[in-house]
Amino acid sequence: MKTIIISLKIFLFLTVLTGIIYPLFVTGIAQLIFPSKANGSIIMKDNKAIGSELIGQQFDSSIYFTSRPSAISYNPLPSGGSNFGLTNAKLKHSVDSLKKQFIVYNQLDSLTTTVPSEMVFASASGLDPHISPKAALLQVERIAKARNFSSSQKQKLVQCINDLTEPPQFFCLGEERINVLLLNLETEKIK
Repeated sequence: MKTIIISLKIFLFLTVLTGIIYPLFVTGIAQLIFPSKANGSIIMKDNKAIGSELIGQQFDSSIYFTSRPSAISYNPLPSGGSNFGLTNAKLKHSVDSLKKQFIVYNQLDSLTTTVPSEMVFASASGLDPHISPKAALLQVERIAKARNFSSSQKQKLVQCINDLTEPPQFFCLGEERINVLLLNLETEKIK
């Protein structure tokens, strides 16, 4: 009986320590050091949450830059990829279809345009909010036409891409990237 009581005391102690004290301590530190990231990097516009810097979303209008495809329709709850292997016929069909869609939607030359891989492959989480600068530049003409931009406004759009391009993480991990939501918000400001 004495062993059971000692075991229960240890169990309760560890439950309180790891289930209450530690999470509150870590949450408190996160709120003090980087509160925006701790709260999901929510982007507000007119006192309304319009998205997160961390989660991709779909943009259907031709006046916006499009995000990379998502195998889960940008739903953060079941986050994940399609799990198709490289030899899967469904993956090949999907990639070919997305490549054609990107070329047609952006009115590009199908013979000379190399579509960046992130525009035909979904990310592993299905929620990646970034595209490459090349993918953004391939969409500039479509957006400029849809918004009736002058040549100077089009140059501002290209400058937005350059300004918002993030370097590889820690200068060596990954590639240059642009957050699509932030880019679309900056595009809205071009007058």
